[in-house]
Amino acid sequence: MNERLAKVKLFLMDMDGTVYIDGKPIPGALEALLALKRKGLSYCFLTNNSSRTPDEYILRMDKLGFPISHDEIYTSADATIEYLMSQRAGQSAYVVGTDSVVKQFGDAGILLTDDCADNVVLTYDTQLTYDKLTKATNLLFDGAFYIATHPDMVCPSSPHPLTDIGSFMLMIEGATGRLPDIICGKPHEVMAHSIMRRFGLKREEIAMVGDRLYTDTRFGIDNGFFSVLVLSGETTRTMLNDWDGGAPDLVLNSFGDILQYFI
Repeated sequence: MNERLAKVKLFLMDMDGTVYIDGKPIPGALEALLALKRKGLSYCFLTNNSSRTPDEYILRMDKLGFPISHDEIYTSADATIEYLMSQRAGQSAYVVGTDSVVKQFGDAGILLTDDCADNVVLTYDTQLTYDKLTKATNLLFDGAFYIATHPDMVCPSSPHPLTDIGSFMLMIEGATGRLPDIICGKPHEVMAHSIMRRFGLKREEIAMVGDRLYTDTRFGIDNGFFSVLVLSGETTRTMLNDWDGGAPDLVLNSFGDILQYFI
């Protein structure tokens, strides 16, 4: 394990449940990132949460006293935009999302429409309305290509988790009988290939750090990254013991504990 960890040049950091919960930093996590940076390693916050734009995440991290650049944040919406631009070039899209995220897609050059759209893009829309759902399902009934930014069922929060896009997908499946034609965020390979291209790194030079087994840990295992599971968010020891999807390379109570491997 130490031999594999020694090859890592980039830490991909999940956000919710890994570095903060409800906007409050998890003790030791951000301090550990700064310590790793002083050792010459890099990091990028890699989040499935597509309810905010990179600019909004930069502001959030600044409020936590941890300034980051655009090169240090990448969301499942970013991966989805890259997919649309490369694989569905010139096609229109109806984006179910917050106002700022819909604008992000438009600013990237995606042709936005809710009339006869070629693609329906489902994001983590914290401003979801029945009208948006109706427009999306009508387009799906008419044969639009169906894209989801990520599969998370819930978003970590206190005292209870929040309904996330995976739960939206179940509702849409109940109405239309359809599941997404492709999902772009963790654990799927669309995001993995985007990250490797962006940083020019090999699989063995990347570590994925997160608190969720079926997205973060699965993402690391399936894509050949060094997989670090932290128990500061969704996953408990019991859940890990019951998990049959493959063992993470390293399990930590919180990310701050990573420093013991770099002494």
